[in-house]
Amino acid sequence: MRSSSGRNSSGNNGGSRGGNSGGRGGSGGGRGNYRGAGNNRDDKQGGRPKKPRPEERRYDVGPGATQDGPKSGRGGSARGGAKGGPKQGQQRGGRTAPARSREYETRAEERNRERYAGKKDVKLPKTFPGAEQEGERLQKVLARAGYGSRRACEELIEQARVEVNGEIVLEQGKRVDPEKDEVKVDGLTVATQSYQFFSLNKPAGVVSTMEDPEGRQCLGDYVTNRETRLFHVGRLDTETEGVILLTNHGELAHRLTHPKYGVKKTYLAAIVGPIPRDLGKRLKDGIQLEDGYARADHFRVVEQTGKNYLVEVTLHEGRKHIVRRMLAEAGFPVEKLVRTSFGPITLGDQKSGWLRRLSNTEVGMLMKEVDL
Repeated sequence: MRSSSGRNSSGNNGGSRGGNSGGRGGSGGGRGNYRGAGNNRDDKQGGRPKKPRPEERRYDVGPGATQDGPKSGRGGSARGGAKGGPKQGQQRGGRTAPARSREYETRAEERNRERYAGKKDVKLPKTFPGAEQEGERLQKVLARAGYGSRRACEELIEQARVEVNGEIVLEQGKRVDPEKDEVKVDGLTVATQSYQFFSLNKPAGVVSTMEDPEGRQCLGDYVTNRETRLFHVGRLDTETEGVILLTNHGELAHRLTHPKYGVKKTYLAAIVGPIPRDLGKRLKDGIQLEDGYARADHFRVVEQTGKNYLVEVTLHEGRKHIVRRMLAEAGFPVEKLVRTSFGPITLGDQKSGWLRRLSNTEVGMLMKEVDL
């Protein structure tokens, strides 16, 4: 009796557990129906198919494949479906366009060449009025010469400060020929070509030549890194210091040294006195030298310290050792000589051995000095 009742009780317990598990199954089924209803509701609201989740996407389904698996052994990525794969043809309206063969492309290119072989070059239309004119725009020429940006050069034209071949330019866009036309700003000629102008404070002991066969220090040692070949304007004695000009403008260099134009040069000379009051008059009247008279344009005493005098001599001649010879003939040998100016170009505070590029204004003043 005891054993049978035990078996019955265990059977009843098993049945109750089965009923409880069935209830849990029913509740689980309810939760599944709720989720499904939510998905259907979203689809109805949006009217668009729901995108699959990343873990549900299939990347191996290519053309002709089913949901169970691809039709061939390789996926769509291997057939060009993914980025980087070989492309068989362009997709047009859902159809695959066949790839053109290399022979077809070659024949098409040959036909195009034969078609356009006998035709003349097509002349493109002008993009702005006046483009058929020759030359460069004036503001571009001024900007290349160093007068600022193109906008700044246009302002110079608007201010009536620019003239071409003697006529003031008032309109923008005028074209000029840098090789032939004469361009001036504020009355000073503009170096429109690729000319270079430098001023060197020549130290003592430097030979006034661009190359020296004896290996001495010369002017060429200061411009070895220049692409354009420069040459010096005039000469200075080896022991004379001061301003000497370097340029590649041949006509300007020729006129600056020609006696016809009489470009003045100023020197400071250290001599030992006392000096008479009429020394300046004697130099201006002319000193007789072995190669003729030499006259100074200006003379003055700059400084006196005991018997040591510093005098300034200005003259337009360019004969060899002219200042030293004149003062020595007057009875006052020169101990030290410095050229402080060459025409409008002054030494200023330029240090010995320093090379500086001349400004546009200085170049214009030099050209005006010799009627260029």
